[in-house]
Amino acid sequence: MALYNPKSLLAEEFISHEEILETIQYAEENKRNIPLIDSILEKARPQKTVSGVHCAGLTHREASVLLACDIPEKVEQMYRLAEQIKLAFYGNRIVIFAPLYLSNYCVNGCVYCPYHAKNGHITRKKLTQDEIRAEVIALQDLGHKRLAIEAGEDPVNNPIEYILESLETIYSVRHKNGAIRRANVNIAATTVENYRKLKEAGIGTYILFQETYHRKSYLELHPTGPKHDYAYHTEAMDRAMQGGIDDVGLGVLFGLERYQYEFAGLMMHAEHLEAVYGVGPHTISVPRVKRADDIDPDAFDNGLSDELFEKIIACIRIAVPYTGMIISTRESQAVRERALRLGISQISGGSRTSVGGYTEQERPHDSEQFDVADQRTLDEVVRWLMKMGDIPSFCTACYREGRTGDRFMTLCKNGQILNCCHPNALMTLAEYLADYASDDTKQIGRALIEREIEKIPRDKVREIAREHIAEIYHANRRDFRF
Repeated sequence: MALYNPKSLLAEEFISHEEILETIQYAEENKRNIPLIDSILEKARPQKTVSGVHCAGLTHREASVLLACDIPEKVEQMYRLAEQIKLAFYGNRIVIFAPLYLSNYCVNGCVYCPYHAKNGHITRKKLTQDEIRAEVIALQDLGHKRLAIEAGEDPVNNPIEYILESLETIYSVRHKNGAIRRANVNIAATTVENYRKLKEAGIGTYILFQETYHRKSYLELHPTGPKHDYAYHTEAMDRAMQGGIDDVGLGVLFGLERYQYEFAGLMMHAEHLEAVYGVGPHTISVPRVKRADDIDPDAFDNGLSDELFEKIIACIRIAVPYTGMIISTRESQAVRERALRLGISQISGGSRTSVGGYTEQERPHDSEQFDVADQRTLDEVVRWLMKMGDIPSFCTACYREGRTGDRFMTLCKNGQILNCCHPNALMTLAEYLADYASDDTKQIGRALIEREIEKIPRDKVREIAREHIAEIYHANRRDFRF
């Protein structure tokens, strides 16, 4: 039996099976313990301090009690608190990105993914560097500035050298006013040396989904291939940190195992990163199992209702207040709209989950990783966000100014969002409006920017932002940042 130790570098100790089971039992026993629930909610509430706003966050046990709670008025309090915390640290900015699939060659046998090695009828594709350039131009023509790079695990077809060359290509493309300013990377667990190479190549966040924290289920769901090694996969974020990547993104694939187990494991992983490196996950993603080629989500009996999914999002936001939270186009417009209020701060838009999909006129399905539920264009997503009062942000300033890891978290915690991230978001939105937006979107967006610029607290920052936005509109200047 492995004792729970968040400071350990061993997966079985910082994700302790016994501790998770005890946590689930504790949560079930206390799910209607009103004094305890009230004390947990009070602990999580944002507190104003001299240096800004502070949130204590929650332990995995405290957060699990909230997740288990089924008292309607307490659940409603959770939702209001989640929204309050999200607004305190991220305001009404929603960061926009798109996935870019480089290759779907994969040697693993993951039973929930259509890229699994035994799927003989999916079309296998790997982009050449010229094809990557074409994809990047297509993405730039939509207005994207931030990508999430995806590739299957295949040491022959997708070695680290291919990923590094692809990153160099992505960053090199300049088309009209387009530029990819940040490429996050979601590839298989690798070595410290390879993470160091990714860092040197200028990646943003390294993202790796755990899929499931339940070791027995993990081994059954990954029967063959290098991903079968639970410890190596689970300890990947530690190697990434040791390789110099201080922005890492966690996530589980909800629906593979009991949600209570996955939630507790996810919270413990965040605690581990904080305990060892002094900074928690930069992002947490919340994908659900969805239909795809050769994959039937009904084959997994741990699926989540929309209501339960929303509750998980709210509880993550309360427990890990400073993390960015991501929801993809796996989810419908209706689900994403509710999720935005409960804590999500980043969404994909105009996504295609097939290799080479952005250069195709019609959405291709022969190499998709999953069905896309929200099939709106980027312009439609941007307009939708603005109509709800949100600011679509294409900002990448923090990464390029070196504000990563604990430096970003310090900025977030000391309340400088309105003086830094807010004007940056408005300036990148102005770029989108000037270069890519439809007439309706332009009209809505310019009015939104005029309203939102007044919220910048510092007079000097507000005036500089106004000047820069005028130069974007009238002098064709780009890439201003605070």
